[in-house]
Amino acid sequence: MSGGWNTIESDAGVFTFLLDNLGVEDVQFEELIALDADYLRQLSPVYGVIFLFKYPTGEKANSDGTPKDGQYDYAAAENLFFAAQTIQNACGTQALLSVLLNKDGEINVGSQLRDFKEFTSGFPAEFRGEALSNSELIRDVHNSFAKSSPFVDETQRTATDDDDVYHFIAYTPINGILYELDGLQPAPIAHGASTFEEFPEKVIPVLQRRIERYPANEIRFNLLAMVRDLRVRAREIGDHEMLFREEQKRREWQFENALRRHNFVGFAGEILKGVIAEKLKEGPDAYKLWIEDAKKKTKLRAEEHKKKQGGDEDVEMAA
Repeated sequence: MSGGWNTIESDAGVFTFLLDNLGVEDVQFEELIALDADYLRQLSPVYGVIFLFKYPTGEKANSDGTPKDGQYDYAAAENLFFAAQTIQNACGTQALLSVLLNKDGEINVGSQLRDFKEFTSGFPAEFRGEALSNSELIRDVHNSFAKSSPFVDETQRTATDDDDVYHFIAYTPINGILYELDGLQPAPIAHGASTFEEFPEKVIPVLQRRIERYPANEIRFNLLAMVRDLRVRAREIGDHEMLFREEQKRREWQFENALRRHNFVGFAGEILKGVIAEKLKEGPDAYKLWIEDAKKKTKLRAEEHKKKQGGDEDVEMAA
């Protein structure tokens, strides 16, 4: 594996097994499909949420140096784990750790992450970010969940103006305050008082205000809740059906994660060879007709995609 950080998906199965591989016990992620405090509370205990959104590269900062919502809490960085983001593709794992390492009294984070937190405890945010980016343990586990691609070298890839850039941030209650932990900000952002128990009700309005800053047609968001392993609860209350469902979900996540790591180029190539061989058996004329038909369909799809892209641009300009 190279020394860079590869892109990983915002997926409950990816993040859950990433934590498992880092040595964290009895924690999982659940995807939230709606901003609903009641549903979030049903997953309690909820340690925090990870929010993925399209980064507004053209958005201007407030002229007075304040965040768009909430207040910077510069002093808080000395009492909680907050790291500046120093590398683009690490932001998902960094957001995850921003919740996890501020809950090490409630969660067994494992000896290796505990040692990492203790080692960086006296560092300023910038040095914590560098230490995180240079951690071989965290980087290797992170990269083990990246999609396999023989065509893209993520260590050499740089964002261009035409790229959609996505970013992960964390929300979690710490010491009675709801914090937004974003490695691209100069400090943790406080969003008012919130106990651990109040977190589901307090975080939803903050997320709603965040989403309202985007155009109405923007739907590319993803929200994951970090919660206690639901299998633990099922065992505690003796709910065998729930335990079966959760075990089944884990098996499905494992299978999906295995597929992410697999390179299917060779497999696809062999299928294509087989299809071509069958077409050639029908004779050269049938083969040529098949090729021409495929070209026409490809051209038609390209024209339809171009028209659709033009329509989307009109919508954005109107907005």
